[in-house]
Amino acid sequence: MARYRGPQTRIARKFGEPIFGPDKVLDKKNYPPGAHGLNKKRRKTSEYGIQLKEKQKAKYTYGILEKQFRNIFANATAARGVTGVVLLQMLESRLDNIVFRLGVAPSRAAARQMVTHRHILVNDAICNIPSAGVKPGDIISVREKSKSLEIITESLSGFNHSKYPWIEWDENIMGGKFMSVPEREDIPENIKEQLIVELYSK
Repeated sequence: MARYRGPQTRIARKFGEPIFGPDKVLDKKNYPPGAHGLNKKRRKTSEYGIQLKEKQKAKYTYGILEKQFRNIFANATAARGVTGVVLLQMLESRLDNIVFRLGVAPSRAAARQMVTHRHILVNDAICNIPSAGVKPGDIISVREKSKSLEIITESLSGFNHSKYPWIEWDENIMGGKFMSVPEREDIPENIKEQLIVELYSK
């Protein structure tokens, strides 16, 4: 499965946000990378550049490459509702993202690896497709023989399961139920989805 494998801190500095998770380097160098990163007189970004940057931020945040992101946007356009909001809802409903939101994995990249390595169950059946769409009512849990994995126990330690109202945590199955598609105000990512819609509308 193709995915971004490059330097994460450099990308996070580009956007000025810890899009890959907490980053000590970003705390010290919260400015764009490169020789002119601290230059306040950098050329003003065009409207297209701002829109493109927002799309790239969304792609890196959810760990999706261009072709797949474009396909998801096409599906969002064809669906009912506000396209930008539907786009984020589709991204949030991916299995790898749900595993991350449950606190089972410390990052989306780790969640993707858990899914592909067959550690995750969807409705008591193994699913090794990170991009699989999760539907309201689906139950996502950790496979019985994988519950003692150190990465999972460490990630769950002290995790606040009440952060996401659309997911109901169940300690007994080490997993949770996808209650409903999240509303836009419940999605914590700092993404201006309307700029992405405007970019693809050109």
